[in-house]
Amino acid sequence: MTAPFVILPSIDLRAGKVVDLYQGDYARETVYDDPAEAVARRFLEDGARWLHVVDLDGARDGAPANVVLVRRLADIAMAAGARLQLGGGIRSAAVARAAIDAGAHRVIFGTAAVEYPEEVRAAVGDLGPEAVVVGIDGRDGMVATRGWSTSSGRTTRDLAEAMISLGVVRFVCTDIARDSTLTGPNVAELDALNRAVAGRAVVIASGGVTTTSQIEELVVAGLEGAIVGSALYAGRLTVAEAIAAALRPVVRRTTGTC
Repeated sequence: MTAPFVILPSIDLRAGKVVDLYQGDYARETVYDDPAEAVARRFLEDGARWLHVVDLDGARDGAPANVVLVRRLADIAMAAGARLQLGGGIRSAAVARAAIDAGAHRVIFGTAAVEYPEEVRAAVGDLGPEAVVVGIDGRDGMVATRGWSTSSGRTTRDLAEAMISLGVVRFVCTDIARDSTLTGPNVAELDALNRAVAGRAVVIASGGVTTTSQIEELVVAGLEGAIVGSALYAGRLTVAEAIAAALRPVVRRTTGTC
């Protein structure tokens, strides 16, 4: 039986505050007044079973910077019977282990997947494949690193294949051009990547998810889930609406080739 499509509401942190970066640009930041803890509780009360938390300071600077706040959010999620997925500044197996020990259930390697792949291999060996995710953040088909500020010169497909060879079984795929734009996800690119890794890994969509119909498209394409951020903060979508759309009966496509 196919597992339910998962909605992961996003909480992006910078200097201890909940923020939104337009297309990952640190100079185009929206800061929200609500404390991160209140945002987390609201999402959980609306039915979320996962929280997707990003330490933006860590993503840019290379080391986790909102550690105490992330630990509080993990505790809030755990108390509600939910789980936390953490990205941003996870660039070594040791840091990944510390994040899991602090309460995260999954950690996301981004920059390290390109620059330090042996750390990803070590984390998979230490924590197991279900605890390790690789973020494939693309701009025009090329992977961007260091808080999306640097082009790696590698294609998204090349990185996925390299990570599968290290034991990775889950990817978060973001089209940077769609992120925080409320224009919809790049379904064609997500579908192509999902088909390419089918049977070996699963894909979670990120970037631009705004409407229930877009969520239904991603379900049909056979993705595992979707991260939703800006649409929640802009009032365009609620967690409950997103979950309802994900659970509507559709015919998933789970196999195929590019």
